[in-house]
Amino acid sequence: MSVPELSCGLPPGPDFADLAVLAEELGYARVWIYDSAPLWEDPFVHLALAARRTTRIGLATSVLVPDERSVMSMASGIATLARLAPGRFRACFGTGFTARLALGQPPMRLDAFAEYVRAVRGLLAGDTVLLDGEPARMLHAPGLTAARPLDVPVWLSVFGPRGSALATGLADGIIGRPHPGLPTATIVSGTVLDDGEDAGSARVREAIGPWRVVDWHDAYARGGAEAVDAKPGGRAWREALEEVAEAGEHRLLAFEGHVTDLTDRDRLLLEHIDTATMVGDAARIGRKLTRLGELGFQEVVYTPTGPDVRRELRAFAATL
Repeated sequence: MSVPELSCGLPPGPDFADLAVLAEELGYARVWIYDSAPLWEDPFVHLALAARRTTRIGLATSVLVPDERSVMSMASGIATLARLAPGRFRACFGTGFTARLALGQPPMRLDAFAEYVRAVRGLLAGDTVLLDGEPARMLHAPGLTAARPLDVPVWLSVFGPRGSALATGLADGIIGRPHPGLPTATIVSGTVLDDGEDAGSARVREAIGPWRVVDWHDAYARGGAEAVDAKPGGRAWREALEEVAEAGEHRLLAFEGHVTDLTDRDRLLLEHIDTATMVGDAARIGRKLTRLGELGFQEVVYTPTGPDVRRELRAFAATL
């Protein structure tokens, strides 16, 4: 029977280091931190704080957005974490789906994404790379950061066939669909039911809601009114948003509270969200996690939300 590692994913914010300490105590394999400058604080700062307060748990990013940092700044940040948490840090990159949509931009093109990641890997290896047509190399003096070459695992968040092919030869693992040659992680949201609790209870909807309303956020940001109105409850949600948004700023409010908190208009959608996936008693959740291992996932990243994240972390840790 194939049982995947159980990790957790959390936003960078005031509670991150405390929650990382709890995750370590509960036996989670790794804590992944989100990265989206329009939504959250800087992940490198919070990873550094967590590195100082933990000793075993792995630290990872889900996911670093290339456009938010220059290649050299990214490499220097990774080197810093490699020094603070030797052997525990994993750098995972993505094309910036939400981070760029929140700024009115499409996700990064795969060719530019690959070029960026290759340059970062080159710098971490101690190589000289071309940045904007000029040679560049990490020039940190001995003792000012971890020595190069730096053996930091580099992962990619990719889902389609082109992204999967790109990861081969460029990445050490992926977040996405099971890869034929690389370890693969998947991200899940959910909650463990209390004894006798119904899956459709108000607590459950509040606990899983932030991740389950994402489809409405994305639909509005990408397809506008027509796209979100086609979804259950979408029209009422959109009208509530447009009532409070300034002209030209509707897209900005679409991502308010994205995957961490529910706005009042998001609560209009709670009757329409999926309350079956990864919701159940501990035994049922354990079976679902084991099934993911059988499907080819080596790691499951659980992303707790709701009013009591500590409760969610404790309950989910007890399922495997």
